Formats: sequence, structure tokens, C-alpha cells
Amino acid sequence: MLRTLAPAILAALLAACAGAPPVEEVATPEQPTVPEEKAEPAERQFPDESLYPLLVAEFALRRQAYDVALENYMDQAPRLRDPGVSAHTTHLAQFMQRESEALEAVQLWVQLEPDNIEANNTLATLLVRQGRNVEAVPHLALVARHTKKANFPMLLSDFADMPPGKQAELQAAIEGLAREFPDDPALLLTRALVLAETEQFDQAIELLDVLFEEEPFQQQALLLEARILLRQGARDPFRRVERALAADPGDTRLRLQYGRLLTSTDMAAAREQFEILSAQSPRDEDLLMSLALINREIGDDARAETYLRQLLDLGQRQDEAHYFLGRIAEDAGNFETAVSHYRQVGESREFASASSRLGQILISAGKFDECRAWFARQRESYPGRREQLFGIEAELLREAGALKESMAVLNAALAEIPESASLRYARSMLGEQQDDLALMESDLRAIIARDPDNATALNALGYSLANRTERYSEAYELISRALALSPDEPAILDSMGWVLYRKGRYEEALDYLTRAYAAFPDPEVAAHLGEVLWVSGKTGAASTVWQGALRKDPDHEVLVSTLKRLGITSLNGEPLELGD
Repeated sequence: MLRTLAPAILAALLAACAGAPPVEEVATPEQPTVPEEKAEPAERQFPDESLYPLLVAEFALRRQAYDVALENYMDQAPRLRDPGVSAHTTHLAQFMQRESEALEAVQLWVQLEPDNIEANNTLATLLVRQGRNVEAVPHLALVARHTKKANFPMLLSDFADMPPGKQAELQAAIEGLAREFPDDPALLLTRALVLAETEQFDQAIELLDVLFEEEPFQQQALLLEARILLRQGARDPFRRVERALAADPGDTRLRLQYGRLLTSTDMAAAREQFEILSAQSPRDEDLLMSLALINREIGDDARAETYLRQLLDLGQRQDEAHYFLGRIAEDAGNFETAVSHYRQVGESREFASASSRLGQILISAGKFDECRAWFARQRESYPGRREQLFGIEAELLREAGALKESMAVLNAALAEIPESASLRYARSMLGEQQDDLALMESDLRAIIARDPDNATALNALGYSLANRTERYSEAYELISRALALSPDEPAILDSMGWVLYRKGRYEEALDYLTRAYAAFPDPEVAAHLGEVLWVSGKTGAASTVWQGALRKDPDHEVLVSTLKRLGITSLNGEPLELGD
């Protein structure tokens, strides 16, 4: 009977794993390449009871029965406590993207070979993926001691979403690393990234300057510096990036990132960079679409159309191309052409927008029947989009003032999809607009009955009751429930302020309305805040708020009606000219 796991079998296992596609790394920069071990593995005696499961695993790999192989390896690895078996188990689990098994296997591998570079690097990567970033630090430190190429930046995975305490703990661990590896370029970058995230920009720049002495063209550092300098309003934020591209014009990755950064400052310069990239890769669909959108932003619709038609010719990103060609035609007043393009947009990201714009064109032209027929056909062609299409059609009709037709659409929609909260909410708001408060309340209460924590419905009903009835206590209770669910939502803060005002609690009302207006300076919120300030005797402050809102929207219905109801004819000595 065989009593050793032969090197041939080990080689077969390695080959099976090596042929698998690599698992995507968590790291921001590329993971360092870990040198292969040169030493030949020594044969080792295995107990009889382990030989059969190991052979089953090996033959399962040959048959690509990976689940069977992994199950046997996971069972045997802790029994045998052999580094080779643990390594194979780790590789197989990674290949299968079974991260919990991979983590268990690599932890055993590190126990058995504490100084193994690959094992520690793999463990660090998996710990980061599990959100256990601090635990990864000592393992990356070991990699750094042996290779000087530890991927320290991966420690910052999800840093922005960490709670403050966890961020501070990780920062402390990174600074601990800095005492051991003060000049490590990857660690300098990591520290600079942390400082930038916490808006300590000058300190970040200082670290980047040290890094550039060692690696003057480190790509992520170049881009980080450029973003920081942009934030600081520097005169020439891209000087190092441009120097790097001059040294290596073929660095497409850096040029792409440079072009993207330029879109926030100089569209013409961004276009130039994307044109260079497109010349290098003329069939690249992403570059063609980027150029189309950039030219559209610049106002060069003719050039944008050229790139969009190239996409059509290549058979790439058809829906997007037709949508934006429709927008170009619509902006030029070529409505038939626009409609033709919108009709060719399929079920994609642009589907809803194309349907909405097509419907808007038809309604604006008075072609209500054609519009209704179009949406009916779309619902037949795309049954999964029925709810969305009903909603778009109803909203377009409402905006056009066809309230009766809009209500008919919503009634038909809810007969088909009675469980739809979005359609029922739309009907409730249309009912309120038509002074059908009974329908409004019925629909909102139906939503709340099905979903008691629907903050939007709770707020809408509470606000409507406060604004249109004298059921203030009931309104206050509903809005309080909504506010508990969404304490920072400006619309709910506004509603709470308004119901408190209606209850005569002016000072409390001002607190909520001020917070709402600070977060969302909308004319309706301004109307409410201004009214409470006015009746509280703070007329100057009220006038200032209203004047600001009127500059944004001089015809806002709620704002204008508020000023008329209060009999206000001038603000801060300036006469008002309010429309009918």
C-alpha cells in the first residue's frame, strides 16, 4: 500500500490550481508577485486513513469536480497539518471563490509556515476582504520584510465607510508600520491616501514628495497628488502627470485617468486626451462614448453625432447611441428624427429616459392617442417594465395638465398591479392636486397598511393633513413616525416645522424649518420658513429668505400664493410683481 503522497500527485494538484483563473485582488494597486518556492518538497509519510481522501481529491480535480476535491482537502488539511496540503487547499478554495474556506485554509498554512510570504500575503488579502483590515497588518509587515513589495494600500479598502473608531484603529496600525518601514513607497502612498481622506492635504503632499524621490512616476501617487492640488485650487495641478505622459506617451491607463480628471476642470483638454486614446484604440466603445458625451457637454453636437454613429456602425452600445442621437435631434428641433431614435432604445439603462422623452414629444405635439398607443405597445413588449411605464405615462400627462387622462392611466395601472406602492403614491398625489382628499388619504393609508415604515407615505399623509385640514394632532403623529425613520430628510423636517407652526409652536417650527432650508433650499421650504419668520415678527429675515427663493423661481406656486395670502407687496423696500 502507498504510504507517501508522491511528488507527481502534488504536481498534478498544483497544475490543476494553476490553470484556474486568478481571483480578483482587493488591493488598489496590483498585488506584488510572490516568488515561487525553489526547494523541492520533501516526501512525507501520511497515515493510511488520509491517503484515500487525498487521492479522491486529486482525481476529483482531474474531473473538475471541484466541490468534491475541496470537501476532502478541507477535511484532511487540519488532520495532516502539512504545509503543502494547506497550500493546495487554499489555492483551490480561492479558485472556487469560496472565501470562508480559503481563509480557514490559509490560516492553517500560516500556522504551519509562519514565514511563508505567499501564505501571509494571501491571508492579509482575505482578511481585508472580510473587513478585518487591522488584523491584516502584521501579515503585510512580514511580506514587506522579505520582499519590500507589500501591498499596503489594500489596507484602505472601504476606509471611507468605516466607523470613526475603526478608522482611528487602522490609522494607528499604519503609523506603527511607518516606524518600521519609513521609506517604503507603498506605505508612503497608503499614509498619503489616509491623510487625503481626512483632508490633511498639506501633510499628504509632503509624503508624496518623499515617495516621488524614489518612484517619480508612481501612477496612483501622481493621480492622488493631482486630485489634492485640484481641491486646493493649485494653478498647475497636473504638472507631474503631464511630465509622466511626456516620458511615456503610451501609458494609456494614466492618460485615461488624466482625461477623467480633466472633465471636472477643462472639457476641451479632456477631449484632447480622449482623442489621443481613441486614435490608439479606434474601436474602443468606451472611448467613443466618452468622446460623444464630452463633445455634447462642450456643445459640439456635430462631433458628438460622429462618434455616436461610429458606435452604431460598430454595433456597440446601440441603446446609448440611439438615445443620445435622439437628444441631439430633439435639441435641434428635429422631432421626427428624435422619435425615430428613441423608438430604437431597448431595455437598457436609457429605456425609461427614452420612453419619457418620446412621450413628451408626442404630448407636446398634441398626439395624445399616439402617445397612449406607444406606451401600451411598450408594456406588451416589456412586461417587466409595466409599472415603470404606467408611472412615466401618468406623470407626462399630469405635467401636461391632462389630469383626467393621468388619473385614468393610474386607475388602469392599479387594476393590473394593485400592490404597486409607487403607482398608488402617484395616484394619491394626483388626488390631492385635484382636491380629492378622500382618495389621497385612502391611497396613502393603503401604502402604510402594507408598509408601516414607509417614511415617504407617512410624511405625505401627515403634511397633507396639516396643510389641508385641521387634524393637526393626527398629522403630528404621522410626521413624527416618518422623522424617526428618516431624521435628516429635509422634506420631513419641513413637514414637522409646518405642523408645529399650524399648532402654534412657532419657535420649535423655526428650528425644523431652518434645518430643512439649510439642507435643501427649495422655494416651498423657503415659503414655509419665511411665513413662520414673518408671523414671529422677524420680517427682515423673512424678506431675505423669500427674496432668495424668488430669484431662483419667481413663479413658484406655493411661494407666490404664500406672499399673496399674507398680503405682502414689497420685500426689504423693493416692490413685488407677482403673477396671477
